[in-house]
Amino acid sequence: MVLLNLIIKIILFIVYIKMSEEEGYGDKEVSTEKPKATRKGAGKLSDKQKADLKKHMDKLDMSVSEKRSHRMKMMAQMRKGHSVKKAHNAITK
Repeated sequence: MVLLNLIIKIILFIVYIKMSEEEGYGDKEVSTEKPKATRKGAGKLSDKQKADLKKHMDKLDMSVSEKRSHRMKMMAQMRKGHSVKKAHNAITK
């Protein structure tokens, strides 16, 4: 019984190897593409953006947790290059 199981496993392994050779599974293609260039200062707000956001947040009358959520959403939009007005309009829709 053990010998039969061993023979079956060997046959399955040989069939698997033959199939992978025919279908090209074992071949790894090397990518020649250059990695995507990152934006300079991506993920950071300028001092002007920070000041504008602070001024905007001071005007709001919200609870602490609502302000935190609103500020995070605003920062995410402003990192994409939106102004305070555009960012606010995008998240309040």
